[in-house]
Amino acid sequence: MDTIWAPEGLGSAGPKYKAVVTMIRNHIATKALQVDDRLPPVRDLAWRLGITPGTVARAYNILTDDGTLRAEVGRGTFVAAPKVVGRPLNLIEIDPVRHNTGGDTDEVNLYSPHLPNGGQAELIRRLLIEVAQDPPSGVMHYPSRRSAQAAREAMADWLQGTPIGPVDEGDIVLSLGGQNGIMLAFQTVLRGRRPTVFVESLCYPGFRRAAEALRADVVSIEMDGHGVLPEALAAAAERHPEAQVLCTSPEVHSPTCRFTPMERRAEILAVARRYDLQILEDDCYRMGRAEGEGYRQLAPERGWYVSSLSKSITPALRIGCVVPPKGMAGALHRTAEHSFFGLATPMIDLTAKLLRHPDLPKIMAASREGVERYVKVAVNTLGGFDLHWRRDVPFVWLNLPQGWRASAFCQAAEKVGVQVRAAEEFAARDANAPHALRMAINAGVSLKSFEAAMERLRHLLEHPPEQINV
Repeated sequence: MDTIWAPEGLGSAGPKYKAVVTMIRNHIATKALQVDDRLPPVRDLAWRLGITPGTVARAYNILTDDGTLRAEVGRGTFVAAPKVVGRPLNLIEIDPVRHNTGGDTDEVNLYSPHLPNGGQAELIRRLLIEVAQDPPSGVMHYPSRRSAQAAREAMADWLQGTPIGPVDEGDIVLSLGGQNGIMLAFQTVLRGRRPTVFVESLCYPGFRRAAEALRADVVSIEMDGHGVLPEALAAAAERHPEAQVLCTSPEVHSPTCRFTPMERRAEILAVARRYDLQILEDDCYRMGRAEGEGYRQLAPERGWYVSSLSKSITPALRIGCVVPPKGMAGALHRTAEHSFFGLATPMIDLTAKLLRHPDLPKIMAASREGVERYVKVAVNTLGGFDLHWRRDVPFVWLNLPQGWRASAFCQAAEKVGVQVRAAEEFAARDANAPHALRMAINAGVSLKSFEAAMERLRHLLEHPPEQINV
């Protein structure tokens, strides 16, 4: 084998490292090098070819990254087995069962949404195989802004039609889901030893948890059916001059399923500008078309936008994004890089493929239609009570009838096999939460089982406890 390494084989044109790459590939193609053959050490081959060790090392790295060679610590560099390209999915299928709906069960958990499968499970499995066979970003490097560019571009395309103002790939920071996106925004914005964050009196609990993790004080702002009360926000800003951020969910408010109309958004924005508050908008629960302009479009200088794939495709991938105000992208990128360097490179590659796949729009539409079927069952069964719902939102909000307290109802529901979340889980610890529930859509169980669970809840609602505890 030593005779194949001759300086004449390099040729004279072009960079030497590319000539070494071509030489090795030619030797593999002509069977001069076989699978598991050991290549000469870097210094030995450099001496034989009359070039620098760095040139040989660069060629070896290129061929190792693309899978032509494999490097084994302490042993050397070897010819790798060829990659299997285009292997049929059914040869390595882990789970042949379709998950369009779950099975029948008497135990129904309505804590968090479980989306119907409109085909995303099969698509993700196929794309994972493609990434494993030929990862564009490789599997031996740290993630970087450059390696994530294709995924950011795909995310920018995915966000088209969302009214948050102009967005290009440089404006987007990829996050590990929406919760991580909120944390990144806080880490970029909050200043001082004890900053204050404003949240709605009922809100997504992740706002409070992220703020508290960063040692910020959290102040709840009174709200009505349209969202935060502007006068309450202004009064709180007067009492807390150290406040820096207002967190809100104007498109789909969790947990109440409400929508903040544009007139109210304008009033809230006027207060935010008066007291120099940043506005962090969480848009993770919306599955359909946005009904109003986002705060980033209304106020490009202070509107932060967070979204994720969790409620529209799947929560399993933990892929989300943050779009900051104009001029803040560099600071947000640095926050992410200093925190966790970036998404794992295989997830970056999967994101780019998934969000640009031509089948994704119809898959998402099928998933929304599945959610609508479950929502329809909930409305048909519980619509006689004070129920708030939307066709394309994977949860409903129920104000309990007289005679029921939220804690007692949750206990009673659990006894009949249904787990629901009380309003107090969305309120501050010292707040007087309403006697209400949030019930998520769970398409992980069959429609039949979901309907049976709704029937059991209706029976409880119609028969409040008669005993008075003293």
